[in-house]
Amino acid sequence: MKKHLLLAASLLFTLNAFAGSFPDISLTDLKSDIAAKKVTLLDVNGPVSYANGHIPGAIDYTAHTADLAKFLPADKSSLIVAYCGSEHCGAYARAAEAAKKLGYTNVQHFKPGIAGWKASGEPTEK
Repeated sequence: MKKHLLLAASLLFTLNAFAGSFPDISLTDLKSDIAAKKVTLLDVNGPVSYANGHIPGAIDYTAHTADLAKFLPADKSSLIVAYCGSEHCGAYARAAEAAKKLGYTNVQHFKPGIAGWKASGEPTEK
């Protein structure tokens, strides 16, 4: 039992360490970048959540982990924004790290996640 708790604590620490390494983007800036078609969104909530509603235009990261590069823009300085369920979720870091490893230099985090997007009254896409 202690080993499981230690492993869980270690995993949370690792996710939180990644979670602090990408700047946050505000709702206002994200909406503006979406309207201007200046952002590629990565939704890490999984296929069920994605099917139930995601930020319009977002890519289902879970479904495209293996072939992510073909869904991202050619320009490595393009804005990539990763998000997950809520501000308490660090899972977005998997997608953000994947984009960073592919050479993208402008990777950000939408901290409120899909819950914050919906709470602000913004529409989702199914």
